[in-house]
Amino acid sequence: MNTRFTTDGSEALEARLSLLIEKVRAGVEEIVGINRLEALVLGGGYGRGEGGVLCTAQGDQPYNDLEFYVFTRGNRLLDERRFRKQLEKLGERLSTDAGLHVEFKIDSLKRLQSSRVSMFSYDLVSKHRMICGAEDLFASSAHHKNSSAIPLSEATRLLFNRCTGLLMVRELLGSASLNDHNADFAGRNIAKAQLALGDAALTVFGKYHWSCRERYERLRLLDSAAVPELPALIEHHHQGVAFKLHPRRVRQTSVEFERQHGAISGLAERIWMWVEAKRLNQDFVSPIEYALHTGQKCPEQNPWKNYLLSLRTFGAGAALDPRACRYPRERLFNSLPLLLWNDQGSRAPNLRRHLQKQLRSSATDWMGLVGAYKQVWAIYG
Repeated sequence: MNTRFTTDGSEALEARLSLLIEKVRAGVEEIVGINRLEALVLGGGYGRGEGGVLCTAQGDQPYNDLEFYVFTRGNRLLDERRFRKQLEKLGERLSTDAGLHVEFKIDSLKRLQSSRVSMFSYDLVSKHRMICGAEDLFASSAHHKNSSAIPLSEATRLLFNRCTGLLMVRELLGSASLNDHNADFAGRNIAKAQLALGDAALTVFGKYHWSCRERYERLRLLDSAAVPELPALIEHHHQGVAFKLHPRRVRQTSVEFERQHGAISGLAERIWMWVEAKRLNQDFVSPIEYALHTGQKCPEQNPWKNYLLSLRTFGAGAALDPRACRYPRERLFNSLPLLLWNDQGSRAPNLRRHLQKQLRSSATDWMGLVGAYKQVWAIYG
């Protein structure tokens, strides 16, 4: 069992988090019931003992979200409907009291045991903090500890979400005043992208690890001939690890943020194209070629389920869309490169039409198309 939530946070911070954990335990037990609650597990950075420590004039403060997994003995879907709203209210109340976001996910051991390995499942099963439940809870889910089994699609999804963060930073820098809140958002998302690029490279070679510090050491050992711009990846990953363990409120001008954003976005483009060439077994000469490529980018998904998801997401008008049997996230894969890495994405008529079709939007400018993108990403991110 982990004895600490952070690598080097103060004893006061550790005690504060321990007290919060006890409040969470009591609240979850009251909502779910002791007999129905199989386990309560803390995942994320604090569950792995690598939670962020924000140094302030008032002492060390927590920074990251607290991610709790509620394992129940009943039917997962029924329990999700039965307890979700109550757990959301508990999370909102505790978040306000604690000054950080507390969230819950209802899950079942049966689903975990039968599911494929993902980056999320590997992290959770490999390292966590058991709040209540048997210490050998995941003994029958040991296959999730095999990081070499994490599929390439997980590297793509990681890049997809972190590059979406970069897209939102670009949107913010172009439209909003750089107040403290916006600066914190920009700094945090740039740091997440710095970490993710190296993590994606490790996933390609089956070298991913639950510890960000161990991932940095493994990244340094990769063959530079096999990874594009490895020295830059290593340097950015180093900065990403530093921010993850010791986050800070970034104070920079818009010009400094734009310069930093441009550097990490350019590197992200090259790593994205490299990972996708390996995953899809096809080279792409540019983000435009990738975005316009008509081949399936999510071939592992079920076409009938995709069709139902398309109708639910885009309405009955999507029924006759030739893309309706494709997984909706594919539309985002076909849009992100044009919005983030191509300045002509909303101005060149053919590319604008492509974005409008993918996002099922009538928006004609970059901001409007980004808004349409974010609506779909909120569901399939």
